[in-house]
Order: sequence, then C-alpha cells, then structure tokens
Amino acid sequence: MQDKLKNLPYYRWLIFIVTVMGTFMAVLDSSIVNVALPLIAASFGVELTDVQWVVTAYLLVISSLLPLFGKIGDMYGRRKIYLLGFAIFTIGSLLCSLSSTIWYLVASRVLQGTGASMLMSNTPAIISVTFPGKERGRVLGMNGTVVALAAMTGPSLGGILVGLFNWEWIFYINLPIGILAYLLGYYILPFEKKYVAGTFDFKGAILFALGMTGLLVVLSEGHEWGWNSFITGSIGILSLLLLSTFIWFEGRIKEPMIDLSLFKRWPFLAGNASGLLSFMAMFSNNMLMPFYLHSVLLLTPTQIGLAITPFPLLMAIVAPLSGYLSERVSPVLLTSSGLGILMLGLFYLATLDAYSTIWHVAIGQGIMGIGNGMFQSPNNNSVLSSVPVRKVGLASGISALMRNVGMVSGTAVAVSAFESKRQQELAGVLILNQDAYMSAFLSAYHLALMIGACFAGIGLIISLSRKGHVHLRVVK
Repeated sequence: MQDKLKNLPYYRWLIFIVTVMGTFMAVLDSSIVNVALPLIAASFGVELTDVQWVVTAYLLVISSLLPLFGKIGDMYGRRKIYLLGFAIFTIGSLLCSLSSTIWYLVASRVLQGTGASMLMSNTPAIISVTFPGKERGRVLGMNGTVVALAAMTGPSLGGILVGLFNWEWIFYINLPIGILAYLLGYYILPFEKKYVAGTFDFKGAILFALGMTGLLVVLSEGHEWGWNSFITGSIGILSLLLLSTFIWFEGRIKEPMIDLSLFKRWPFLAGNASGLLSFMAMFSNNMLMPFYLHSVLLLTPTQIGLAITPFPLLMAIVAPLSGYLSERVSPVLLTSSGLGILMLGLFYLATLDAYSTIWHVAIGQGIMGIGNGMFQSPNNNSVLSSVPVRKVGLASGISALMRNVGMVSGTAVAVSAFESKRQQELAGVLILNQDAYMSAFLSAYHLALMIGACFAGIGLIISLSRKGHVHLRVVK
C-alpha cells in the first residue's frame, strides 16, 4: 500500500499531516486540562499546589526526554519511535481517564508525557527528510505555528468537553484519535533506509534530565518549602551544578545530545530565548485563568471554554498572514510587535476584577491571540533560517525543547507567585471570610499576570536585538 501512496503527488503532505497530528495532540494535552483543574481539584479534594502537577508533570517529562528520544530516533528509526510514542500516549490517556486519585492521575500523565516526547522529538526530523531544500524551513515554520495553536486551543476545547460531559472526556477524546493516527502513521510514514550511526550520549542525557527536573521542581514547590529553606537551596544549587556540568560536558564530546554550537549564532539564540519567554508569558495566564473564571466569575466549564476561544481563533487567522509577511519584511518587526501586543494583553487581563464580564475576558484573550499569532511564525522562520540547511531538523528540535521548558517554567513561576502573594494577603487579615479570600485571590492573580507581562517585555527587548542579524533566506 505504501508503494501506491508514494506515487501520489501529495504523498509528502500526507506525511506532514500524520506528523502534525501527533505533535498537535501532544501539545494540546499540555493545556487542555487547564479548564478542568478546578473540577479535578474538587473531585479529589486537593489544593491548587497539588493539582498543578497534572500539568507540570506532563510538561516536565517532555522537557526532560525530548533530546533523548530525538537521538534514539536518529539511531534506531524515527518511524519506529514515532509509532511507539503514539501507542504509549494513547495508553496513558486511557489510564488518565480511569484515575481514582490525584497521584494516580499524575503518574498516568507521566506515561502520557513519555509518549508525547517521542512524538514531538521526531516530528522535526521526519519533516526535514520529507521536505529538503528551501521548502524545509517554511514547512517547519508551519509545524511551529500548529504547535502554538494547539497549546492555545486546549483550554477552549477542554471547556467545551467538560461542560458537555465531565473532566474524564478530555482524555477519552484522545483514544479514537490516537488509534486513527497510529494506523495512518503505520501505512503512511516511510521506512528509513538507513539510520544515523553513532553512540548515545547517556551522560549528557542524565545530567540534563536531572538538572532540568530539579530546577523546575524548585520553581514549582519553592513557595511551599520556603525560598530560604535548606531543601530549596540544596536542590536549586545541585540543579544548577548539574546543568553547568551538562553544558561543559556537551562542549567536549564528538556526538553531544544537544549541539550547543548553534547557540553561537545570535539570531538562533535570541529567537529561542524570546520564544521561551513568549511561552512563559502565555502560560502564566493559561494555568490561572480557569480558576479566576470558575472561582471569581462563577462561570460554567462551557462558558470558560467560550471565554478563552478568542485566543486560538484570532491566532489561527493572524499566524498565516504573519508567516506570509515574514518572507517579505523583516521578521524582527513582526516578532517584536507581536510580543508587545502580547504584553499589552496581559496588562489588560491584570485589570480584571470580581465585576468583570465574560466579554472583558474575551477581549483580553483576543489581544493575546493577535500578539502570539503575529510572533510565532516569523520567529520560527527566523530561527530556522539562521542555521545551515543540514542542521534545520536539529534546530527545530531545540526550539521544541525551549518551548516546553517555557510552558512548564511559566506555569511554575505563575503558581508560585500566586500562592506566595495569596498567603501573604491572607496572613494580614483578622477575619477570614469570602470577601477576604476573593481579595487575596485577585491580588495574587494580578501579580502573576504582571510577571507574565514582564516575560513578554524581556522577550521583546531580546527580539529587537536581532535587527541587522536576520535575513529573509535560509542560510546554507
């Protein structure tokens, strides 16, 4: 059957659709649970600091394993690892839907995240082989836009599913799609004729996974343990030492897990840094917005989904236009403007209070959607155009890693800032009533969004620094 498919003029695009399905599902599940978190917390009788691990564990596993599975795919076959990833992701989704406790759910998300990392790490390489030459950068840029769109579509789709059914359905929906995508991948994805020979960088993989995990755990739990506590300081220092050792080690071996030499190119470094900060900014709002809509405005899950929908809707409209323009005008203008609009959207949302309406929320989400749509495509193209064609797949994999680190660290920082501020506000209140809790919540929520706006602002400055370095063609 595959021989017949290969003769089709659009066979390459069938491969692209299959790989995009995997990436879309993997990224979608990083945020689709956000709307359901208040209901999951109530169902299992846990607080925000516990239920956040439903999101954090998933993103943490992906961030730690992306480079590992990318290298394994190169060595043993990307098709094989990609299909195995779909199977594990689908089984993990089933276990998530059957969870009876919060930590059973978190463990199932770890398994799901393992499958997702297999999908996301091999997509850039499959696309790079399928679309050689000048098309490669454009198609990888399209994949990056789909990724950003998936991250923002999650809360809207999650709200609709939870409103119509219950929270388990955000995982049930993955089962038929996962089975279908696996079958399509089995028949469409080509068999590799040869694999990349070499040795696997086990030491680098272990150093990176341990260092990244420790750092993100500190960001997530620092407010609970105390920022000046022994355990926070010990894990934080150990994590930084492990990551420093990783950077030192990777620069001294022939076949490193991550080619750090790419970061010597300023457009590549600046593009990834601004991309990371853009996702930190977005996820500072993504995690907490559903709690505001549920606890303050008392909206139903369906209403929450509708309130968030303007973000992915406007992004889907703006992103292709921005990608088209980035081939004709300097990407720096578009990326910097996009981050500026994203920052304004977060500042606007930081003015929401107990008397705001669903339309106020929708306007803020729409502003952020326009900004993010304007930023993502030009930034992806700028990053991929800054490296030699033979390293475009590797560069795209590094960008995926930065994106996921941005998601998990943005979530961790937002929740930590929110909880620290909320506890500080409540500590000074003599009579704890509903008004006091509401006031403390809003004050903490506003602080988290202001921090997110600062991330976008720093990203804007870094993006502007690419002026004069970025070219409108692929570097060969």
